[in-house]
Amino acid sequence: MGEKRQRTLSDLIDMSNSNDVFEEVKSIMGMMFLKPTYQVIEQAFDDTVSLFNGEYPGYKGCTTPYHDLKHATDTMLAMARLIHGAILEGHSITEYEVTLGLMCALMHDTGYIQKSEDTEGTDAKYTGSDTIRSIEFIKGYLKDSGLMREQFATYADILICASLETRVAELSFPSPSVELLCKLLGTADLMGQMADRIYLEKLLHLYEEFREAEVAKYIDELDLLRKTKGFYEMVKQRLGGEFDGVYDYVQHHFRERWGIDRNLYIEAIESNIGYLTYILDNHERNYRNHLRRTHVTGKAKGKRE
Repeated sequence: MGEKRQRTLSDLIDMSNSNDVFEEVKSIMGMMFLKPTYQVIEQAFDDTVSLFNGEYPGYKGCTTPYHDLKHATDTMLAMARLIHGAILEGHSITEYEVTLGLMCALMHDTGYIQKSEDTEGTDAKYTGSDTIRSIEFIKGYLKDSGLMREQFATYADILICASLETRVAELSFPSPSVELLCKLLGTADLMGQMADRIYLEKLLHLYEEFREAEVAKYIDELDLLRKTKGFYEMVKQRLGGEFDGVYDYVQHHFRERWGIDRNLYIEAIESNIGYLTYILDNHERNYRNHLRRTHVTGKAKGKRE
């Protein structure tokens, strides 16, 4: 008999099903606290799904196939796993802080979504200002939801780490736990997107977003693919440097939750980069023929059932 295949990140949860992802997040919260309160994060999940699907009052819905609902839920799940791992490592994080951290992860790209009266272009035009716009969206959301109180007042201090422009050493945090949550969110955002099973296919959409936003770094799709290898080198430095290597905490979670003593996110990312290297080395002229794992256009649908 052949050797049993090791489980990978995509074997654990159907990441394309937002309801399944959210149920796993709730299960992880149940591993962190004896009787967690789910009401706030459940409402935030439902409202975020409505926002991305064009059903939230005053907004048009997501038109960026890279920064879509799946990326939001991928980031939320990565954040939950990292927080759980941090607690297993010995960090003290309150239930309020966990809830806020998960909400920030879920809503970290809400700044891309156009308002109803915005008829020019697509969400992609907000590339570069998306984090500030997300902070503004969450501010309004907390106010409208009656959640703008002391327990959630540090949302902006956490959300700022979702921006690649942020230099953590230059920031001042109100508490060590908020600083940790900021670094965990920045890590979850990067790991969640780069570990996606269809990350390479979605890069083709990312190029279209950059083109509309007039990001001058890339000549065409192929240029972006080539430079993604360099981007990963920068990401590794950011994860291990500015974010203090908190990505290691997720291994504690996988060991406790699944009996797997490995960092499945880093493995998935390196698998993606390895396949990208193979394509560029051997099939650069017809790279699209080797990026056909699935159709990645359209919006992810989902509400709690």
